[in-house]
Amino acid sequence: MNTVNTTVHESTDAVNTPKGRAAVGPTRSTNRRPDHGDDGGKKPPAAARIVEMAREQYRFVMSPDGRPYAVALAGPNIALPLRNKGGLRQRLARQFADAYPGEVASQSALADAMTVLEGIAEDTDPEPVHLRVGRDPAGAIVVDLGSADGRAVVVTATGWNIVDRAPVLFRRSGAMAPMPAPVLDGDGLAKLHALLNMDEPSFHQLVAWLVAAWIPDIPHPAVVCKGEQGTGKSKAAQMFINLIDPSPAAKRSQPRDEKAWSRQAFSSWALCLDNISTIPPWLSDTLCKAVTGDGVVDRALYTDDDVVVLTFKRVLALTTIDAGALAGDLAERVLMLDLQLIDSEHRRSEEELDATFEAVRPAVLGALFDVLACVLAVLPGVRLESMPRMADFARVLAAVDQTQGWNTLADYLATSANVATDAMEGDPFAMAIAHLVEQAGTWQGTAGQLLEALPTPLIRPPNWPKDATRASGRVKRLAPLLRSIGITVDDTQRSRDRHRHRLLTLTRAPDDDSSASAPEQASLWPEVAPPGQGRTPPEQP
Repeated sequence: MNTVNTTVHESTDAVNTPKGRAAVGPTRSTNRRPDHGDDGGKKPPAAARIVEMAREQYRFVMSPDGRPYAVALAGPNIALPLRNKGGLRQRLARQFADAYPGEVASQSALADAMTVLEGIAEDTDPEPVHLRVGRDPAGAIVVDLGSADGRAVVVTATGWNIVDRAPVLFRRSGAMAPMPAPVLDGDGLAKLHALLNMDEPSFHQLVAWLVAAWIPDIPHPAVVCKGEQGTGKSKAAQMFINLIDPSPAAKRSQPRDEKAWSRQAFSSWALCLDNISTIPPWLSDTLCKAVTGDGVVDRALYTDDDVVVLTFKRVLALTTIDAGALAGDLAERVLMLDLQLIDSEHRRSEEELDATFEAVRPAVLGALFDVLACVLAVLPGVRLESMPRMADFARVLAAVDQTQGWNTLADYLATSANVATDAMEGDPFAMAIAHLVEQAGTWQGTAGQLLEALPTPLIRPPNWPKDATRASGRVKRLAPLLRSIGITVDDTQRSRDRHRHRLLTLTRAPDDDSSASAPEQASLWPEVAPPGQGRTPPEQP
């Protein structure tokens, strides 16, 4: 009887098996072609051999959004897609050809094997799969360096260090590029500022935004680089993105539809939309949802009734000349940075700028991770007197100010008010409402009556409402912008006739103190004792 020289693994703990079902038989190493002399030399089907090879080398997981991945048992903590380009299917096809000379796995065999492996992944509990940035169970922030060896930066409240294997599971995409390893350099922030034509308050806000971009579980305002031609907006935004999430295509064109946008957002943690002149309503809504957290449901490929869900919360950068292109909702979710015109004496060639950026990037990253560690140390104790729209980001700004001695929170709030005013000026319908209320003080009527009261422009803008229904929706969307200039919108009342039309009440607040004449409002929430505590009984006489 022939003796087969194979490597037998006594333990099967690392290999996925169906829940409640024990692994059957030993597994064999794929380093040698198995000898099937006992059954007349007949080999198992190619699909079965591919599955065996895969289970010897990988474990299989399912992400919370229902996507199966393979993770090497010995190697980086990187999640490989099963079927996509650069995923497990291609690797197993090559390994199969190496293990069985003269034999190539057919497409049907590979497809059958992938189906089996997907079933193995489905039999496991969902496991978080992160893109570039994640949190480990202890609360540390982990940043994937994107290198082939799987190294990562782990940042805690006590500092940061580089680890050989990430403590969380990461996935990669073709839109990612490796990030250089950060180094300790006390002058990293100054080296970054030397590359940018912005004043100190704007630079401090930028540093705070870059630090917040690595905190994965909070909304991040879209940074908008504003300035005339010649201010280097596109190059500056490209630098910002390549610090947070390096990419061979850091700058992207405006997507043509929501599906194109979702594909871009799913493959990158940070994106830059370059040279935005006009933002259609669908894109404004999509960017708003990407700031706070978005989900897109689409039909799965080659199926009629199955769906896939793309969920993402992203870090965005935009470049524009005119902030009036920003719609009301989006204007409340941006951090505006004005870039100064570069004179001829200080202008540098793009080649020189790229070389300088690559030289200082490790030091800049080290300095930013230092600031992030300081923020993590004080952030749990940060409390704000009032909570602005981007409250989580505002808390990060307060933590940066506390640790660095800056004034980023006040500067951000002041800039946000200016952005709202600029967005108002870029919306003819909003300006018409503001002018109407300015003259009347208080105006009340239906949405149709509002359209009649407003002077229609000679050339109707594309976003000017065409009927009462659209006018009512536009007023509701403009309410935050109108509130920023002292105009309140109330649509809770109805007309007293039998039609019960919804009424819009537009009121101009007094300039001296907008809250002085406002009626006292009862608390929206009842006062209750904290959990585990009840009402203290009165003392007995």
